[in-house]
Amino acid sequence: MFEYVRTHQRLMQFILLLFIVPSFALVGISSYMRGDAAEATLAKVSGQTISQREFDDALRDQMNKMRQRMGNQFDEATFNTPENKQLVLENLLAQHALKAAVANAKLSISDAVLHQNIVSIPGFTLPDGSFDTVSYKNVLAAQGMTPLMYETSLRHDLAQQQLVTSIQTTAIASKTLAAQVLAITTQEREIQAVNFKASDYAAAVKPTDAMLLAYYNKNAAKFSVPESAKIEYLVLSADSIAAQIPVSDEEIDEFYEQNAKSFTVDEQRRASHILIKLAKDASSADKAQAKAKAAEVLALVRKQPGNFAQLAKQYSQDEGSAAQGGDLDYFGKGMMLKPFEAATYQLKLDEVSDLVESDYGFHIIRLTGIKPAAVKPLAQVKDQIKADLKKQKANKKFSELAETFTNTVYEQSSSLQPAADKLKLTIQTADKIGRTPTLATISNPILANDKLIKAIFSDDAIKNKRNTEALELGGNTLVSARIVDYKPASSRPFAEVKDIVTASVIAAESEQLAISAGAARLASLNATPEAAGFSEAKLISRTQQGGVPPMAFEAIMKADTRKLPVFVGVTFPGQGYSVYRINKVEQPVQDARQTAEISKQIENVLGSEDLYTLVEMLKQQGDATITKPFVTPKAAL
Repeated sequence: MFEYVRTHQRLMQFILLLFIVPSFALVGISSYMRGDAAEATLAKVSGQTISQREFDDALRDQMNKMRQRMGNQFDEATFNTPENKQLVLENLLAQHALKAAVANAKLSISDAVLHQNIVSIPGFTLPDGSFDTVSYKNVLAAQGMTPLMYETSLRHDLAQQQLVTSIQTTAIASKTLAAQVLAITTQEREIQAVNFKASDYAAAVKPTDAMLLAYYNKNAAKFSVPESAKIEYLVLSADSIAAQIPVSDEEIDEFYEQNAKSFTVDEQRRASHILIKLAKDASSADKAQAKAKAAEVLALVRKQPGNFAQLAKQYSQDEGSAAQGGDLDYFGKGMMLKPFEAATYQLKLDEVSDLVESDYGFHIIRLTGIKPAAVKPLAQVKDQIKADLKKQKANKKFSELAETFTNTVYEQSSSLQPAADKLKLTIQTADKIGRTPTLATISNPILANDKLIKAIFSDDAIKNKRNTEALELGGNTLVSARIVDYKPASSRPFAEVKDIVTASVIAAESEQLAISAGAARLASLNATPEAAGFSEAKLISRTQQGGVPPMAFEAIMKADTRKLPVFVGVTFPGQGYSVYRINKVEQPVQDARQTAEISKQIENVLGSEDLYTLVEMLKQQGDATITKPFVTPKAAL
């Protein structure tokens, strides 16, 4: 089972991506609502198209999430490959195929579940614990979205997650399979080792000049210095413009007064409810039965109003709130279905409603809190207003200054100083820039940009040290750069690297001596088994590797142990050779907890495989077609 996971890494990567790309937060969801029909189509499935823009958004989202996850270790070049782009495109096909399946299955998400997901978004909780509706709306507005647009897309995402979860959690691992996997996992092998270290044979190596020259010539690439450049670069961005723009207190006061509604927190109400579900297409008999059941529960609530939470836990069929005693937290207008909202806003504090019918069934609602509408004081939002005004002014001014920037770096191409002086920008420098990103440049998105690197290392830029053209990097950002000093690729002379070559030859030759000695000892042991010279015995298993290197561990666990002792030889590149003696094999008694854990892992793998099979079937049914593949079909998923 675990070998399956190891050998099907691409499938598992696909399943992982299925959860990385969907957006359940407020950032990166605007592509749901954009019209991309006029753009190049990369793929089609279930009557839906995947545009270049949608693909670019998905790839950028993946990059950003990986960059946040990996920090300084993130290497964009590792992910910006044809194979990874193909995987992202395949994932988008899967997303659209699942979206069509959700629509066909008429899966839906209740208002309560939607509300719980929204109020749990990090960063939108006020000091008193309530949801910051104003900030929520402002963030959406900054992305050109309304709450209704976002909540519609979130409903789709959650419904899709509902389908995915229903497939992944239905796999069942047989007891026999679980027992077999657990036996393999917990099996213990007693081992001893004898090591043949390359360093122990170094004194025996006497390299000649001929050996050194031969190694130098054969490995010339190891001793070459790649081309590099010291550059100057100038960046025009909305941020750099905003930093120069003054905003007066009068402007802030005026903006605050004119946009008072934006800083008003609408009245919010907190309610608990008990839901008796009813399908939209339910028969009259089913509806009557559900209404009768709801009426019975309402009667209990009327008799025991103080026990509403307990009754909600006992009777409510809303999975999202029943465990919390029916609590839906605070919400404002427009966040619940109209019948539910209308009933809630008619209640007095602690009052219980009559039966309220919605698309999801019958509700019994209890109003538990009221927060009156309030306006945030100017002092609280002054910094935000100032930043917003700066940004607005900068965005308006960017187009005007962008033309000046572009013309100046082109017309006065021998220096960036004229453009810097005109626009009050600071020239930045960077040294040892190469065609391939390094740890120093990866952390700077501008220096790691492919477009800029290609422009810097163009023939004209290298030969004449002229400014590159103004390059648009997106997000209202322009950059131009020029080479100050260029060093072409070169080979270091033999005399300069002779000591390094000598050390390399000695290391290589001593490694071969160690391997030869180890292999000879292994042959001797296979002919005449003995334990002399081996280390102290220790037990290892697939869950406790005991510090054994992975290469050796894999060889030890694969060894045939029907006849003991068994000897295994392992070569460690650059280090030497080791011989391992397997003395005995033990099988610990299995316990219920371990069996349950293994069963769960197996079910996760089987569930992922079932999901992959479903997605492939949905893609086939939806006539999935990739019109512009990044890799040949043979190399695709």
